[in-house]
Amino acid sequence: MKKYSLLLFCFWLFIASGTFAGQPDGSVYLDGKSSTFGLILAHGKGQHPTWLVVDPVRKGIHEELGYHTISLQMPTGYGDWKEYADGFPKAYNTIKEAIQFLKEKGVTQIYLFGHSMGARMASAFVAENQNSDLAGLMVAGCRNNGGYPLACKQTLKKVDLPVLDIWGGKNGKDSKAASQREDMVSDTYAQVSISGANHKFENREDALVEAVANWLKNQH
Repeated sequence: MKKYSLLLFCFWLFIASGTFAGQPDGSVYLDGKSSTFGLILAHGKGQHPTWLVVDPVRKGIHEELGYHTISLQMPTGYGDWKEYADGFPKAYNTIKEAIQFLKEKGVTQIYLFGHSMGARMASAFVAENQNSDLAGLMVAGCRNNGGYPLACKQTLKKVDLPVLDIWGGKNGKDSKAASQREDMVSDTYAQVSISGANHKFENREDALVEAVANWLKNQH
């Protein structure tokens, strides 16, 4: 009986230690079954995991490439957009939970995709967590204003991973921000403009998914 109780206690400690990671609160997950590839997605300011941009990408990459995809509920509820910097530590923890969740699904190659404020959070996460077990980073509609950690150029300069930098060619602010990062283009840093797309890539979702899928294929 004592031996049985000890085993139960040890198992409880195993669970409590965080060895098993549950699905992050509020996230939506598509099971890639035996695939060893996964994609984590972070939505824009004040939105949700099935909002514009992240929803077509999570579904498209799951369907086309068979990836596990998990779209996260990022921190929301702040007033001015600059106040979202206060939520970055919480965002980092949520991304870490998603990484562990996918690893426990057998995923060995994990990519992170962020749009707008989610792109700022994603790039800052990678900048501050260099040993995060990620294989690559994708940012869409990422802007350079607001200072660190909000400014994408500042955080992306610290990223030591393959990067895909995407923006809607119809959006002047996004195009300007991307042009300020042209000097970062290299063998591991690619830029793609989606012609005719606005900040939300409305009516250009297929082109966005194609750009993401093509880049991911080249990483294999």
